[in-house]
Amino acid sequence: MSELLPAGRNASVRGGRVDVALEPVNAEDIVTGHPLQGTAELGTIGDAELGIWELRGGTVTDTEVDELFIVLSGGASIELLEVPGAPEEAGRIVDVTAGDVMRLVAGTRTRWTVDDHIRKVYVAGA
Repeated sequence: MSELLPAGRNASVRGGRVDVALEPVNAEDIVTGHPLQGTAELGTIGDAELGIWELRGGTVTDTEVDELFIVLSGGASIELLEVPGAPEEAGRIVDVTAGDVMRLVAGTRTRWTVDDHIRKVYVAGA
């Protein structure tokens, strides 16, 4: 897939309209439901990856990379299961919705609960 915002070009995309091909989530990551997820690569800035990620209908677990994201549409409840270097954060739930900005620390184990969908644009460290 080609980058939608390639380096060296002044370009824009409508994040809510970018086609994101959805596929079933790996069975070992599913807690409830029949969730689908997908990513559209936007490009890079320095060593950071840019993209749009969408998750629909269910609860899943994940191990995060170092990331900052902005929710474009929908929302989720994100439970921090394990946080490297900050065990006191375990069990905290963060509810995010359109317009919210969040940072996730690499190695954090999370549980994402999504009733309908969440679509976010992310910047992820290498």
